Amino acid sequence: MNPRDDTPAPPYDPEGKSARILVVDDERANLILMDRLLRTEGYHNLVLIQDPREVMAAYRKAPTDLILLDIKMPHMSGFEVMEQFAALNDPLVPPILVLTAQHSRDYMLRALNGGARDFIGKPFDRAEVLARVRNMLDVQLAHRMTHGQKDMLEQLVHERTEAEEIRRTRLQVVQRLGRAAEYRDNETGCHILRMSHIAVLLARHLGWSRGTCERLLHASPMHDVGKIGIPDRILLKPGRLTPDEWEIMKTHTTIGVDILSGDDSDLLHMAREIALTHHERWDGSGYPNGLSGEGIPMVGRICALADVFDALTSWRPYKPAWPVEDALDLIREGAGSHFDPRLTELFFSLVPEILAIRDRFPEECSKDGDCPEAADAQGD
Repeated sequence: MNPRDDTPAPPYDPEGKSARILVVDDERANLILMDRLLRTEGYHNLVLIQDPREVMAAYRKAPTDLILLDIKMPHMSGFEVMEQFAALNDPLVPPILVLTAQHSRDYMLRALNGGARDFIGKPFDRAEVLARVRNMLDVQLAHRMTHGQKDMLEQLVHERTEAEEIRRTRLQVVQRLGRAAEYRDNETGCHILRMSHIAVLLARHLGWSRGTCERLLHASPMHDVGKIGIPDRILLKPGRLTPDEWEIMKTHTTIGVDILSGDDSDLLHMAREIALTHHERWDGSGYPNGLSGEGIPMVGRICALADVFDALTSWRPYKPAWPVEDALDLIREGAGSHFDPRLTELFFSLVPEILAIRDRFPEECSKDGDCPEAADAQGD
């Protein structure tokens, strides 16, 4: 039986402190240490497991939000535990954070390829563990919301009987997911505002309806939501990624689809399409599926152009901001290879309006929403 089928929905807990966390380690001292660390931070729904053979039974007892897992254990290794979860084929299987004294690259890659969302070596930094736990719980709780658990939806319908209130709640979830991804990527607070408004500008001049443009405004900030699932050591690495790291980085497209799945609304459908296709290229050299030409959905082509331009002209941990003219030159060179050539032509006809959007949401905007117009920009 699915552990969620007959379990009442928990009370609303925006900070995730009531999240159910399984801590699996054959060393009792390690379990006690982790229990104290998490309880000090306010987490109280903890299940400590010393025998890895008991993990699945504990998981089936109640909905679980996160698993902290050792690798080298008697009776059953952490890899075997991950295989058991993979066999469930359950879209809401909790994320796994591996905590192990095995530091080798082979162990790390095997863990990540086996289903772990992140990997931390022992001895670990306590602040780092708590930060990773908080990030992974944010993703899992948002994932549950977008799947629309029956009890959660019934509660929302009961409390907000008007359809407009339900729509606003969905928008809030989407917008918070976008902000969560933005924090992980260490971007400035107005990047997603600039990118989404540039995308809407292009769509409006393509003749899209007002309603579709509004959906694009709210869906396009989800383009990189999958980066929530990319380990910090890769996402925030200041230098060039290794081939292995780049393969992991590219999975943010499919992770994004997974996070946004389970909701059939037009908004979330568009958001999934953008997350999956905004790194495809006109000539078929993009990822994850190597789509080309008209085979790339128009929302993906629009967001690719808007995102690349703003990313080039914005500061990142691994590069300074490009001058606008240099960014425009690269866009021009990419027409017909990276970008839809007709869409690129439209882009250049709108450069004055695009630069006005950049002026409206300057780079100095903070992640706390201090941009002069950020507070009501999403309702434009």
